Amino acid sequence: MSGPILLVLRFALALSLYAFLGWALYTIWQDLRQHNRALQTYRLPVLKLNRQLDEGLKTYRFDIPDVLVGRDPACDCILEDSAVSARHTHLYYRLGQWWVEDMQSTNGTFLNGEPVTEPIALASGDTLRCGPVSLSVVLGEI
Repeated sequence: MSGPILLVLRFALALSLYAFLGWALYTIWQDLRQHNRALQTYRLPVLKLNRQLDEGLKTYRFDIPDVLVGRDPACDCILEDSAVSARHTHLYYRLGQWWVEDMQSTNGTFLNGEPVTEPIALASGDTLRCGPVSLSVVLGEI
């Protein structure tokens, strides 16, 4: 009598193990779907840099998380001024905030008149100066 009971218990144990495994995989799949939906709705706040020129206002608009500012044609924001270094300043989006970092430029990077010696968080309305070139920062507006 114990043989058939033991066989039924083995089947029940195997069935419950497969049920648990199926439930765990379903839960992981649901979590991944939810995370994917959250990532699809995530939007990077737009970064705009306004530069006043003799001809008028020039606006640089970025919706990428890393922006390189400098004279080099490979930079995202090209400032054609001989006092601006080839790779002057790095702007990047991390931890829900835009940051500015000097790239060891010759004439320095300044935020609101203060030299940038370490990464500093940007705010809308800040004035960023790369050497003699002054840029007004606007965050989040389209």
